[in-house]
Amino acid sequence: MATRDLPAIFEEFDEARRAGFVKVMNFKESGGRLVGYLCSYTPIEVIEAAGASGVALCGMSNEPVAEAETVLPKNLCPLIKSTYGFAHADKCPYTYFSDLIVGETTCDGKKKMYELLNEIKDTYVMQLPQGQGRAWVAEAWREEVRLLKEEFERRFGVEVTDDDLRCAARARNRFRRAMVELFELQANVPPAMSGVEMMTTALQSTFAFDVNESIEKVESLLEARRAAYEAGERPISVEAKRILLTGCPSSGVIKKVGMSIERNGGVIVCLDDCSGERTQRMMIDPDADDILGAIADRYLGIHCSVMTPNGGRMENTAAMCEKYHVDGVVDLTLTACHTFAVESELMRRKMEEIGVPYLHIETDYAPGDQGQIDTRIAAFIEML
Repeated sequence: MATRDLPAIFEEFDEARRAGFVKVMNFKESGGRLVGYLCSYTPIEVIEAAGASGVALCGMSNEPVAEAETVLPKNLCPLIKSTYGFAHADKCPYTYFSDLIVGETTCDGKKKMYELLNEIKDTYVMQLPQGQGRAWVAEAWREEVRLLKEEFERRFGVEVTDDDLRCAARARNRFRRAMVELFELQANVPPAMSGVEMMTTALQSTFAFDVNESIEKVESLLEARRAAYEAGERPISVEAKRILLTGCPSSGVIKKVGMSIERNGGVIVCLDDCSGERTQRMMIDPDADDILGAIADRYLGIHCSVMTPNGGRMENTAAMCEKYHVDGVVDLTLTACHTFAVESELMRRKMEEIGVPYLHIETDYAPGDQGQIDTRIAAFIEML
C-alpha cells in the first residue's frame, strides 16, 4: 500500500494523528488484517483466531460531531455521532484501513447508524439478544458467533480451528487477568495510582494490533505500580475520597469527568463501565469441549443496560463498592443514551439501599458544560 492511498485530508492532521495513520498503514503493508469493532459484546477472540487484529472504533471526541450531524439527527448520543463523523470525514485511521467493521444491535441509534456506516466501509452486524433470561437466547447468540466466524473464514480465506480459538482465549484471559490485578491495586488504602492512569491504560489497550504487546505493557505497569507501592510510595493522598465510576463508556470523558473528580479531591478507585473490572474479570475456559460456545457464553453474560432486566449490574456495583471501600458513586450517562439514562434510577435506588452517596451526571463530548460538571463534582466530593 503506497502513501498515495492515504485520505486526501492527511496533510491536515496533527503529528499524533499522522503517527496513527502511519502505524496502521505500515501494519497493513506488512500483510496485517484489521477488524474494527465498537462494543464489548464483540467476541475479539474470534477476530484474533482468524489471524486479524481487532481495534476499537468508538468515537471519543467532539471534533467530528458537526460532520456527523450533516447526515445523522442531532439528538443521538455523542459516541454514535463521533464514530460516524470520523468515518464520514476519513479522519480515523483505524476505520479507514479496516478490512471489516463488526457492529452489534445494542441500542437503536447504533444499529441504524451501521446502515449508513456500511456505505463507507463494509460493516457486519451481529444480532444481539435484548435479554439473557429466555431459554433460546444462549443458542441464538452462539449461532451469531458461529456466523461471524464463518464470515471471517470467507472474507480472509482462512479456516478458524478450535485450536486457534483456544489459543486466542488463553491470550485474552492472560490480558484480562493482568487488567484485573491492575484494577485491584486500587483497593489499597490509599490506592496505588490515579484513576485517570488506570482508565487511560484500559483505553490504550484497545488500539494495539498485537494482544501480546498489550499483555506486556499491562503486566509491566502492574509490576511497576505494585513494586512502588510495596516500597512505600503513596502517589495518592489517603484523604482523597474514593469514587466508583459507572455508567456509559467513559473513554471519551476521561479528561472531562475523570480528571474533574481527581482535581476536586477525589480518586477513581473502581472503573465499573464496559471496559472496567466488571467485564475484564469474565474469563473463558480454553479447554471447554465447545470452545466457540464458551466464547459466546462469556460475551452474552456482560451486564450492559441494553439488556432487560439487568439487575446483575446493580448487584455488581454494590459488591464493588464494598471491595474498593468506596466513599461515593458517580454514574455517567452520555446525552441521549436512553438505556443508561433510565437505568440510572435503578442504580440510584441500589446505592440508597446500601447507603453509598450517589451522583448522576449526564454530558456529551462538548466542553460547554465543563464548569457545571466541575461545580457538581466538587460539591459532591466536599459532601463526602
